[in-house]
Amino acid sequence: MSKTLLSSATVGNLELRNRIVMAPMTRARSGPDRIPNALMAEYYSQRASAGLILTEATTVSAQGNGWLESPGIYTDEMGEAWKLTTDSVHEKGGSIFLQLWHCGRASHSAFHGGELPVSASAIKIEGDHVHTPEGKKDYEVPRALETNEIPGVIDDYRTAA
Repeated sequence: MSKTLLSSATVGNLELRNRIVMAPMTRARSGPDRIPNALMAEYYSQRASAGLILTEATTVSAQGNGWLESPGIYTDEMGEAWKLTTDSVHEKGGSIFLQLWHCGRASHSAFHGGELPVSASAIKIEGDHVHTPEGKKDYEVPRALETNEIPGVIDDYRTAA
């Protein structure tokens, strides 16, 4: 490996031990309640030697859900549960950032009690199926967000951050 790759780097006010960044990869290990757990803490802490870890996509609201057993960060319980992971990574000298996510039109009504997923426009994803709590299903035409709903989605991201 290059000396440059293994040298430290500064990102904002964060000093990274090296320039290796672990890309986010959806693991689907939070369980149906979407609460981060000990298995996730172990997974990330095992990779703490990377300069920076980017977590798997983590939904900012129930409306943003659209992947089976992906974690969330939209309740106090979820936020508190993420501390197990971040503390485990920090104990090993690692740095970790949380990737925030809203599945939008890539979701399905099966995740939302029959309500259509939302998107910027009512345009269906073409191609593969979506994996839902009820099995594989075709993508649906999402409901276009109303202009007055946009601040709510922005606030979901703000609150999650």
